[in-house]
Amino acid sequence: MDVTIQGSSQKFVFPAWINYLLPLVLILGAGGAVYVPSLVGYALNPTTLNVGYAPVQPVPFSHALHAGRLGMDCRYCHTTVESAGFAAIPPTQTCMNCHSTIHNDKVTLAPVRDSHATGKPMEWKKIHDLGDYSYFNHSAHINKGVGCVTCHGRVDTMDVVRQAKNLSMSWCIECHRNPEQHLRPRDQITNMTWDAQVDAGQPQLALGLDLKKKYGVHDAAYMTSCSRCHR
Repeated sequence: MDVTIQGSSQKFVFPAWINYLLPLVLILGAGGAVYVPSLVGYALNPTTLNVGYAPVQPVPFSHALHAGRLGMDCRYCHTTVESAGFAAIPPTQTCMNCHSTIHNDKVTLAPVRDSHATGKPMEWKKIHDLGDYSYFNHSAHINKGVGCVTCHGRVDTMDVVRQAKNLSMSWCIECHRNPEQHLRPRDQITNMTWDAQVDAGQPQLALGLDLKKKYGVHDAAYMTSCSRCHR
């Protein structure tokens, strides 16, 4: 292929193989026009946002046993959920309150005993991990009547805790627009099986609207403003 620049006697001669680039570019361009939007669409689809994520922990802790069969309250381990933005991960001493005498020679609990003896914290892996661009306060939700199960699912049935909800922006906003669908009495926050109709004798919507007023939950316009979560 020859190319002559207008107003110049200089001619540039490109190798013959460059003639094959045009159909190649057209083919790749057509493929990219389909591939790129498909990839972006899949990546941004809420159903792909870590639902089912269940990392291997240093100790196989069963919530189904502790929170389920033994009936331990979530706040025994996660002590700060009512007073701080972060739900505290229990220190080793919390585990040893029971396991200094119960299953104190169990092989799978050796890392807990080592942590207690050395003072080196257990390296638990975070499961429900929002992006740094999002602000989330546990205490604000707990004190307004949002139960643990709303965001974390039925952890009392999980031997291995996994992410049950997609935690996407649209998922959060849907709740912020209609919080009455998820509100419950504060003394039932950690009750995984609580049901408004069965346990309170009211439809969820009616009870939720009453609790929304009682707990001072803001209206949808305030709750869906950008600054609520992006600060």
